[in-house]
Amino acid sequence: MARADFADLPRGNPCAQCGRPISMPEWIEAGPQRTAYLWHCHACDYRFEAIAYFDDAAEEPIAA
Repeated sequence: MARADFADLPRGNPCAQCGRPISMPEWIEAGPQRTAYLWHCHACDYRFEAIAYFDDAAEEPIAA
């Protein structure tokens, strides 16, 4: 399973309601083949979730 490092976190995601950028997710939950991000816009107080799905084949080493 892919491991998300702090440097790999999504940043500057636009708010789904007002469009203002959000610096980083408020909560991250990793599961098999997916990572869920909870975003909170402090400008309009809107909260929403975005989920990234990962392909198993992408984790296989590439043969030289």
